[in-house]
Amino acid sequence: MDLAAEKRRLRAEALGRRTAMGDEARAEASRRAAANALSAIGPVDGRTIALFASFRDEIDTAPLADALRRAGARLALPVIVARGQPLRFRLWESHATLAPAGAYRIPEPGPEAPQVTPDVVLVPLAAFDRRGFRIGYGAGFYDRTLQILRQENTVQAIGFALACQEVSAAPAEPHDEPVDMMVTESEIISCARAR
Repeated sequence: MDLAAEKRRLRAEALGRRTAMGDEARAEASRRAAANALSAIGPVDGRTIALFASFRDEIDTAPLADALRRAGARLALPVIVARGQPLRFRLWESHATLAPAGAYRIPEPGPEAPQVTPDVVLVPLAAFDRRGFRIGYGAGFYDRTLQILRQENTVQAIGFALACQEVSAAPAEPHDEPVDMMVTESEIISCARAR
């Protein structure tokens, strides 16, 4: 089996289901997923939580960001340094203006924002399975980043997505870094990290 082709197929199917939800259903699901994520993360006062800026029709992270800020978390967003490199995280203050950057034009804090090391990383994805393996968007940024963070520090990686993005089994390659937990609008799935 060609793993790359299988990943492309599963990614396309999961993203098709996500798009088919429509804006209203996705917004409601995002609010429910935010409540689940807050419960899954636990106490956040003073902790640094890395979110992601929602892109296209991804799960909306704004409801979770608002809830985390109210609970006392420090928020960070990823910054793409270069292709093939791990992500960096910059502090995301509530008043900060985010600017689209890089080839993907994903909003991120400016270079004046301090670089931080997160305690928890919310990971975007195209598809996931219950083992914690995920299919990203193909560039490997989060796999490289999680590998380094796990070597340097204790970090909790949480996949954050819509339930419709689940697949029975995401093909796993040696470089793939599974998440510790998956959170959707329907449930919190604890994943035993498979290595």
